[in-house]
Amino acid sequence: MKNLISKYNFWFFSSFTIALIVALPIITVFLSFFSETSNYFTILKNTFLLDYINNSLLILISVLFITFILGVSSAYFISFYEFPLSNFFSWALILAFAIPGYIFAFSIIAFFENYGTAYSILTNVFGEYNYNPHIPKLDGVLGSIIAISFSLFPYVYVLTRSSFFFQSNNYIEVGQNLGLSEKETFLKIILPSARPAIIAGLALVAMECLSDFGTVSIFSVSTLTTGIYNSWISFDDLNSANQISFILLLFILLLLSVEIYSRKEAKYHQPGRGFKPINKIKLNGKKSLLAFSFCLSVFLISFVFPVSQMIYWTIKFPKYIQDINILRINLNTLYLVSLASLVLVFISLFINYGSRISKSKILNYLTNFSISGYAIPGVILAVAFITLFSNLSDLINENTNIGSTKKIFIGSIFGLILAYFVRFFSLSFNGIKSSYEKINNSIDESAYLLGYSKIRTFSKIHIPYLKNNIILIIVLISLEIIKELPITMILRPFNFETFATQAYVYASQDLIEAAALPSLFLISWATILILFSSKYILSQKN
Repeated sequence: MKNLISKYNFWFFSSFTIALIVALPIITVFLSFFSETSNYFTILKNTFLLDYINNSLLILISVLFITFILGVSSAYFISFYEFPLSNFFSWALILAFAIPGYIFAFSIIAFFENYGTAYSILTNVFGEYNYNPHIPKLDGVLGSIIAISFSLFPYVYVLTRSSFFFQSNNYIEVGQNLGLSEKETFLKIILPSARPAIIAGLALVAMECLSDFGTVSIFSVSTLTTGIYNSWISFDDLNSANQISFILLLFILLLLSVEIYSRKEAKYHQPGRGFKPINKIKLNGKKSLLAFSFCLSVFLISFVFPVSQMIYWTIKFPKYIQDINILRINLNTLYLVSLASLVLVFISLFINYGSRISKSKILNYLTNFSISGYAIPGVILAVAFITLFSNLSDLINENTNIGSTKKIFIGSIFGLILAYFVRFFSLSFNGIKSSYEKINNSIDESAYLLGYSKIRTFSKIHIPYLKNNIILIIVLISLEIIKELPITMILRPFNFETFATQAYVYASQDLIEAAALPSLFLISWATILILFSSKYILSQKN
């Protein structure tokens, strides 16, 4: 009995500690909202705060509309029709995940600016002339909307495509029996049935959109995220940064609730006996051209355009190749990815195994709470960490060296890995949990009857079964960390650069040509990781 209690306490304490680590940044933001308001925040509240909120909401609504059109339309064409290169587009469209919004922003600026790429192309084709007045200026809010939309629409595409597959050919037959046209079948049967998946995808887009920092910063658009960053960096005012963080966090938590609710309504089941695979309709003529042109345009704009722009600048300005220590940045990125992935996977395995053998509802509640960190925008998480550990440092080191404790967590690899852990624990934990649930408990009981200990059962049975899923999780975590900007930007050690931070630093200094090379490496690594995981992402069984 004592052994059972001690084991239960061990797993309970472990889960509670992880839940507490994740909760501390959120608690810090909420508590800071009730702290004394600074003069800067009072001025901000009376001047620009409403603009921050309005710009954030305008970008959000526009991005949701565009990603809905792009994601649902492309998923519909590819799921129900055959046309030239349809199989290619089915996986090629997810390559937009490799292009962070801030790199898309560099590309738009470089292409459409005065005497930029568009000007050079027109000059080479049609001769010398002042083309600048005729080249559209896609900057500010409009540029932000375009960049964020084309980098986030794959969320809607992947989830909607999966939902369309599970609807099966039965739904189409129902529409035909009711005498509905293809358009009516889509609007009245197919689209409503995919509603939970579409809403879940849009909720993820909305959370990413509201938490975007790099894109709006490049376009000099004042939003809640840039307000948080500027309050801390420009005015050294953590209180104001946390006040704005509180407002943004309310929006994020609302969207998280929508995503969780829609996920509960979605049906993630395997096809039953009555399931009929979709018989894709082969398109010809104008309809084939329409589907092909739409998917091709989305692919060219979302992936080929930014990649081509980065390649163009890299070739045109080779001098920057010597100025950038690519080997060092590669090693830094590999170091962060390896360390964070190992920590996340190890703890996720540990907690999942603990929940499995303890079978405690309380532990399940704690672990479910501990995966809420993915809803916290990186810029809020970074500022919350600084606030938390600054206060902790003041408390521990009062009347002594105030900065010594703070240095352990802020401006260090340890603090950076801790922030990554809070941000991406959900991805790691849920990925392992989904595979663990497929291992029947009777397998464990059989192993115990054969004399296997719990540790040996874990190492000899569980780990081999989970191996492929663990590799996939490491790939997905690596992809997220390579692209992550605000957390790395704010919490990294001095003079420690990754591809994301190096590209952003150059672009923010108006050296877009220099930002091309690190951006290209970032895109290359991200593309490799996406291609590696695309088979799983697009699998009809997942």
